[in-house]
Amino acid sequence: MKKIFLLYSLLFLLSGLNAQNSYTQYVDPMIGSAAHGHVFVGANVPFGAVQLGPNNIFEGWDWCSGYHYSSNNIIGFAHTHLSGTGIGDLGDILVMPTTGKLNINRGEKKDLDNGYVSTFSHNNETVKPGYYSVLLDKYQIKAELTATERVGFHQYTFPNNANNPHIIIDLNEGVGWDKPTATYIKQVNATTLVGYRFSKGWANDQRIFFAMELSQPLSSITLFDSTSSLSGNEAKGLRLKASVNFNEIKGDVLRMKVGISPVSYENALLNIKKELLGWDFNATVKSAGEKWNKELNRIKITADEKTMKVFYTALYHTMIAPSLFNDVNRDYMGTDKKIYRNADFTNYTTFSLWDTYRAYHPLYTIIHPERVNDIVKTMLAIYQQQGKLPVWHLMGNETNTMVGYHAVPVIVDAYLKGFRGYDVNLAYEAVKQSAMQKTDGIDYIQELQFIPAEKVVESVAKALEYAIDDWAIAQMAKAMGKISDYQYFTKRSKLYKEYFDKKTEFMRGRISDGSWHEPFSPLASKHREDDYTEGNAWQYTWLVPQDVEGLMSLFGSEKRFITKLDSLFTVPAELDKESSPDISGLIGNYAHGNEPGHHILYLYAYAGQQWKTASWVRKVFEEFYTDKPDGLCGNEDVGQMSAWYNLSALGFYSVNPANGAYVFGSPAVSSASISVAGNKTFNVKAVNNTKENVYIQKVTLNGKPYTKSYITHKDILKGGTLTFYMGSKPSAFGSKKADRPISNKVY
Repeated sequence: MKKIFLLYSLLFLLSGLNAQNSYTQYVDPMIGSAAHGHVFVGANVPFGAVQLGPNNIFEGWDWCSGYHYSSNNIIGFAHTHLSGTGIGDLGDILVMPTTGKLNINRGEKKDLDNGYVSTFSHNNETVKPGYYSVLLDKYQIKAELTATERVGFHQYTFPNNANNPHIIIDLNEGVGWDKPTATYIKQVNATTLVGYRFSKGWANDQRIFFAMELSQPLSSITLFDSTSSLSGNEAKGLRLKASVNFNEIKGDVLRMKVGISPVSYENALLNIKKELLGWDFNATVKSAGEKWNKELNRIKITADEKTMKVFYTALYHTMIAPSLFNDVNRDYMGTDKKIYRNADFTNYTTFSLWDTYRAYHPLYTIIHPERVNDIVKTMLAIYQQQGKLPVWHLMGNETNTMVGYHAVPVIVDAYLKGFRGYDVNLAYEAVKQSAMQKTDGIDYIQELQFIPAEKVVESVAKALEYAIDDWAIAQMAKAMGKISDYQYFTKRSKLYKEYFDKKTEFMRGRISDGSWHEPFSPLASKHREDDYTEGNAWQYTWLVPQDVEGLMSLFGSEKRFITKLDSLFTVPAELDKESSPDISGLIGNYAHGNEPGHHILYLYAYAGQQWKTASWVRKVFEEFYTDKPDGLCGNEDVGQMSAWYNLSALGFYSVNPANGAYVFGSPAVSSASISVAGNKTFNVKAVNNTKENVYIQKVTLNGKPYTKSYITHKDILKGGTLTFYMGSKPSAFGSKKADRPISNKVY
């Protein structure tokens, strides 16, 4: 009996170890590759500078990542990609293995035969964290990709005795709006090439240097400027291409390492030398998978198969960016285009802050605390280089995309949660400067006025986002003893009230004389041309996460607030050709596919009806997060759509992204173990959690009754166990005022 017990104990232990090391099995990078998800598909490691993956012929908005599930063609494999954005860019350093007669033209969708483009089938395609493979139909070449942080690793298996094998390097091709401005290729020796690709697109002045190492010597190289052949083995031009030619492929397998750098091709070579010395492709695949597993293990959940798949794919998506923007020697190129040597922090890029300040960055403070200080230091370096904090920062460029100055709540949240690995005084200077600019209506806010709708487009959206940021500045000022600033920015944070029309009960634009902007329909949306940003009045009326209680008072009572909120989900949307395509994932006029509404479901908890939050959260889980290629209802937006799911699936969400409180919804998991700072673990359990049992009946924290409908960041960091007891009927949990979250309180 004892032996049997020991055997079972051993088997249990082994199963636990296997579970710890197998979370990548639940990741499906294809989720979000169809519809409007715009996710990256390919090989990378967490936060890596390299995102190595296939590019299709670009067909429009849904190809912003370079790849869309509906395509049947591949033009090559590029080393940089965006994931989930609404604008296309990058796609740098495209390579394509081919055979037969050389065709340096890419080809077109209407004529796939006349070009190096190849068709492919999803049946012959495999993608998992750190690995991608596909069979190129035209050439019968199996392409396999993996990566380190700064190096893309290619393995191409050619047909036996392949006719005229070569590798095409196309520096003309980019994704979306990206166009080259200067390109360079040089053959250093028989196995090494270097070069650069400078381009202009969403990132106005992007500079990528590269180095390529081949596993066997080339026989010759042919250079082209567009389609015109050039002599020699070195060239500069606008649209350079190269054919790297081989007499034969030894053993039918050609491997290639491509290092990239924002600084120089010498640094790109150094990146290869430090990160990928050998030629063991399978070992690199294994290493990439292990890196992903290490990060995915920060949250260990148990749930049904679908939830496991959706959860870990979402968690994977939250770690594609921010991406490294430095070399192994810590050199990087700043926004001012100066080279900064041996920086004392890890420099990052790809900050989609209008999206990610809401949940993605609060999630990082829980599961990636080691990265928070460097993210803040990156933002402060950008501030010093360009004169303001990042808005939407990409590859050393400020794109100024979207509204608000949302680096502010990210920095303030870090400060209020105790992160101090940066210059605190510089941080305060930077967040205050953001609020004292003279652009986009901020000058009106400085005078404690509303923004006139006839003078500033998207006035309501801008003003509401500014108010959130200003509340954050006020809290940092208070914590640092800057009382006059605290009072001033607190007043600014309440200017949202200027846009509330008590007659219609909507946030509306106002013109200079104080009257309401006409004509007005709460259903109307005119993309980037009206008073809202990618939304309508129904969606924006609720964008006051820093003062939900104040918003309720504008309605006159909790009852009227709830009645109006209920209507959001029942009044049918009316979208036409002028409406923003980002208004998606609709339940009535609630639009889960766009970020300004992500907190709305949780507002019921502030009015004592947490059970309604639970009901709607479960509906969103079920309808808008699936395990299919079209499993995202809107742009992934660099991890925010996924971060919402990860937090919500655990049972809570950061309504006010800078006050340290997480409001309860309805957990999708049966249990979760979250690794937090100090080698502690915060556990979540959901007892009797089923598809029908969506409502919280009661809660315990470390075995003791817990009546509040929220939990604080401080409590999470203490470790312990939060237990939800679930049931099929609404309960009075969280209904008492003393148990409700307070939106403008710092916890």
